[in-house]
Amino acid sequence: MSSPLQKRETMKVPEPTLRRLPWYLSNVKLLKQKGERFVSSTQISKEINIDASQIAKDLSYVNISGRTRVGYEVDTLIAVLEDFLGFTNIHKAFLFGVGSLGGALLRDSGLSHFGLEIVAAFDVKPELVGTTLSGIPIYHSDEFKQKMQEYDVNIGVLTVPIEIAQQITDSMVEGGIKAVWNFTPFRIRVPENIVVQNTSLYAHLAVMFNRLNFNEIK
Repeated sequence: MSSPLQKRETMKVPEPTLRRLPWYLSNVKLLKQKGERFVSSTQISKEINIDASQIAKDLSYVNISGRTRVGYEVDTLIAVLEDFLGFTNIHKAFLFGVGSLGGALLRDSGLSHFGLEIVAAFDVKPELVGTTLSGIPIYHSDEFKQKMQEYDVNIGVLTVPIEIAQQITDSMVEGGIKAVWNFTPFRIRVPENIVVQNTSLYAHLAVMFNRLNFNEIK
């Protein structure tokens, strides 16, 4: 019979909780810089405007417990959150499509602080193939399957034009990619065992513009 702790570790965490946990981590890191040794759900709540009871519920999925009237030890909470979120392990990835957005991601050294290292990129533009960007080699897209044999990679970052998004996705899955971080506004289709995270900048822009217009009308 499994223990309560084992059940806790294997429990599926709701996606909204997973989205909020990095906010808590960033906030606690700021508090550490200010010299705080302990932090409570109430303190975090005041900083990021999320109800303290929701924060406590979210943290219940993480293997840490606070002290009554004191809260969580800052160093321990940071370490546990980073480990829980997978930020302490480096996950290697290939990027597909070295346009303006893809190039920006290759230049973003901050990704490695959150556990993602883009080790190579793929494109078809002759002026890009065979070059490097921020020390990351850019190969022709036709070389992808060969490079899968050379690199220990299971994540693909998709920043290609929308008209070839599905085609490149199919190629990635066929080549052995297990998770796709999709930055295109195209909803790619994948087998059930493939993880997809859609991050459409344009969709978020639409929401922001809509709310801005709504507020101006009021």
